[in-house]
Amino acid sequence: MPLTPLDIHNKEFSRGFRGYDEDEVNEFLDQIIKDYEIIIREKKELEETLNSLNERLGHFTNIEETLHKSIVVAQEAAEEVRGNAQKESKLIIREAEKNADRIVNEALSKARKIALEIEELKKQSKVFRTRFKMLIEAQLDLLKNDDWDHLMEFEIDATELNLEEEMK
Repeated sequence: MPLTPLDIHNKEFSRGFRGYDEDEVNEFLDQIIKDYEIIIREKKELEETLNSLNERLGHFTNIEETLHKSIVVAQEAAEEVRGNAQKESKLIIREAEKNADRIVNEALSKARKIALEIEELKKQSKVFRTRFKMLIEAQLDLLKNDDWDHLMEFEIDATELNLEEEMK
């Protein structure tokens, strides 16, 4: 067990013939007591500082562990968000491709329908043109017909018609 300043102070030495000077020994012991008290006080302060530092170290260690766990959780969350974003982007791309295919198919279908309508209109136009040509040719044939010439040769005297009507 270590000595205390009180142990040093209460220590009594036996007296011998021609022993040490008692005042000198007492002064030396007083100095030892003072130094020893200072050392004990410094030791106690250092122990308190050490305990305080250990507490702070424990606190910072807890913070470090918490930060580490937070970083791990954040990384996992980031990975999950990244994975979800990739899945969502793939779904969006697939949906866009489906829509693009649908739009292209609808456009092709409309283009085919329009092409068929154009062909039908061309056929109707040819039929109309042919019929119109035939009608005009028929009318020209009528105009070229000799019956017109006979009609022009036919003379009617208007005065005779008037007479005939009066007679009636």
